[in-house]
Amino acid sequence: MSVPKIHEGEYRFCLIMWEHQPIKAVDLAKLCLEKLAWKRTTTYTIIKRLGERGVLKLENGVVTALISKEEAEAAEIETFVESKFGGSLPAFVAAFTKHQDMSEKDLDEVQRMIDRIRKGGGPQ
Repeated sequence: MSVPKIHEGEYRFCLIMWEHQPIKAVDLAKLCLEKLAWKRTTTYTIIKRLGERGVLKLENGVVTALISKEEAEAAEIETFVESKFGGSLPAFVAAFTKHQDMSEKDLDEVQRMIDRIRKGGGPQ
């Protein structure tokens, strides 16, 4: 299944939804007012749009995600690497690390991920 595009404002909404789901739509609207300064109508519009795109479902007044945060992030990264680096993960890593100071801790963690992948496990 292809993960639908989640735009920036929608993503901020989704962060709240993912943290609190399943959640009543009315309670989600209150949280969005508090955290995003959104009117209730704005929240309900986003719920409708994301429901139509298959990101969440609204059933009996309760909002539940159909796409996890991890799935949304992975899709966004994949799209970014494809569009900016021709799909080349090494080109992305080279560009990223060229202008980043990575601590020994960061380097060790990346190495552990690579080691897990080589052994047939996921990056976790």
